[in-house]
Amino acid sequence: MRKLSRNLEKEDGLDTVLEVPLPDYMFSKTGCGGAAIRWRNMLHVMRADKLDDRSKSVCSRNNDQFMFLLKLVGSALIPFQVQLDHAITLPVTDGCIMASSAKYIVQQYLAASGGQAALNSINSMYAVGQLHMAMSDIQQSGNQMNSKRTCEDGGFVLWQKNPDLWFLELVVSDCKVSAGSNGTVAWSHSSTNSNASKGPPRPLRRFFQGLDPRSTANLFLNAVCIGEKKIKDEGCFILKLDTSKDTLKTQSTANTEVVHHTIWGYFSQRSGLLIQFEDSKLVRLKSAKDGDSIFWETSMESTLNDYRNVEGINIAHCGRTSATIYRYGKNIDYRAKLEETWRIEEIDFNISGLSMDCFLPPADANKGNEHGEWDSRAL
Repeated sequence: MRKLSRNLEKEDGLDTVLEVPLPDYMFSKTGCGGAAIRWRNMLHVMRADKLDDRSKSVCSRNNDQFMFLLKLVGSALIPFQVQLDHAITLPVTDGCIMASSAKYIVQQYLAASGGQAALNSINSMYAVGQLHMAMSDIQQSGNQMNSKRTCEDGGFVLWQKNPDLWFLELVVSDCKVSAGSNGTVAWSHSSTNSNASKGPPRPLRRFFQGLDPRSTANLFLNAVCIGEKKIKDEGCFILKLDTSKDTLKTQSTANTEVVHHTIWGYFSQRSGLLIQFEDSKLVRLKSAKDGDSIFWETSMESTLNDYRNVEGINIAHCGRTSATIYRYGKNIDYRAKLEETWRIEEIDFNISGLSMDCFLPPADANKGNEHGEWDSRAL
């Protein structure tokens, strides 16, 4: 992956460091002309807060849903605030047999991931990855159905300092999405809008795709074991976690209601590691015009592969995430599917120099309007 670009203003100047390292083959797709023109086009996307009319034609006019789905899936959040304490323990004998079994499975996962001592020694993380996204957009009206498929390549960089402080930059084709949490509020930002989540700060879903075992263990401490399932010939225990009504209420707004958000984790019976991570979310958008509602249902499934030991901790280095989005109500039938194949190219722990300034939200983040982009498209 490329981390540097040559200086286009001064031939003898120092190379420019890219904010998000990108796969080499992306630059062969960045417009026509020579290498210098392709570099300028890519750097314009990396630097700009607002895209010009040419770039907007890619992200909005010709493929209006791509940025929306990229933001919805690429920077998805988990509804639970991760604990900050260092003791990842609960008595295994507490609760019913399903809850006790889940706690035992989590303890095995901790041991397989490197052990509690190794996980507690981590106070920050940095990861760089590349990805390939394929989107199928299906719109149905009456007996007519229109379908199109878009495939794009990109990269991302992810910073974390304790679970509540994190920052993500994601670039796919000519579209850029940023998201983060400063410990008080989680937010997301793109060339089209900025908004902040309702309720307490929440972790990025991407952390639970094999990048943060400690947060994953904390997440499933209060889960229940609902059975077993084979994932690609690998026997797995299934842990399930439902979001409480009180938590859902804090994440709802005057115009939106989070109806449910459920999480499943599939842990290998052989290795103890997390093999698959799933979640399903249903949001109801209330119309101020006629009282009717529109529903958005999002289901995401991530399979994790290629676990490698990094400083004593097992980290998944590649995987695939499949997301399906259904929109219905008001005689609307819209479906989309987005598949992301990702690979971690570089990861490191205990990064020096990460200050609070690294996690500040943009000035135009609209607090309490997490579903603002949904509202503008759906109502």
